[in-house]
Amino acid sequence: MAQAAGLAPGAVSVTVVVMAFNEARSLEPVVREIHATLAGIGRSFEVLIVDDGSRDATAPTADRLAAGLPEIRVVHHPQNQGLGGVYQTGLRSAQGDLITFFPADGQFAASLLASFVRVMADHDLALGYLAQPGGSAVARLLSGCERLVQRLLFGRIPRFQGILMLRRAILDRFPLRSTGRGWAVVLELIVRASRAGCRIAAVPIEVRPRLAGASKVRNLATIWSNLRQLVALRRQL
Repeated sequence: MAQAAGLAPGAVSVTVVVMAFNEARSLEPVVREIHATLAGIGRSFEVLIVDDGSRDATAPTADRLAAGLPEIRVVHHPQNQGLGGVYQTGLRSAQGDLITFFPADGQFAASLLASFVRVMADHDLALGYLAQPGGSAVARLLSGCERLVQRLLFGRIPRFQGILMLRRAILDRFPLRSTGRGWAVVLELIVRASRAGCRIAAVPIEVRPRLAGASKVRNLATIWSNLRQLVALRRQL
């Protein structure tokens, strides 16, 4: 894994990890929107692009953006590591006191960052939820089934859909152990934060159409892999 040089952890206020896999057409406008939004918030920040083994022009696009803007860094995965791998790299590499993750497909407006930063003034973890759930009927059904499985395995836990922001300090309280490619690392974070009594906020968010390309999240292989990882996580917690 190649990583750009950075400052010490906590050297900036906010890190936005941009998760990119074959998102060459949307990466630049998404990163520039995030950069402009963070500059307007008035806090020190960095944008950390994690290129997850892309096979298109994502990698050179990310490097060009980093060369032109000092607040941007890039980490390249030589091979695709999945969502779980991107989260693990982002958490390990981020320099900010506050850390959040944005997809590079443009489905979430960067203006949401201001809401999350405000909420984090008196919370340890902020979880986005869709104020008006979208997607196809099949996608909503699958999402509902996943939530049911999560409740059966872990009990009632805070709802999460799409974006979260956390304080770096909570990672010092309970280092995460999940190593899979899917959502297990995110769910572990939420479950352990909830059980530890962390202050958790719910933030309404909206989803918009992708700028380009097609979703890489919903397929049977991914869903089955996620379920196996959740069962393994249940045994660990």
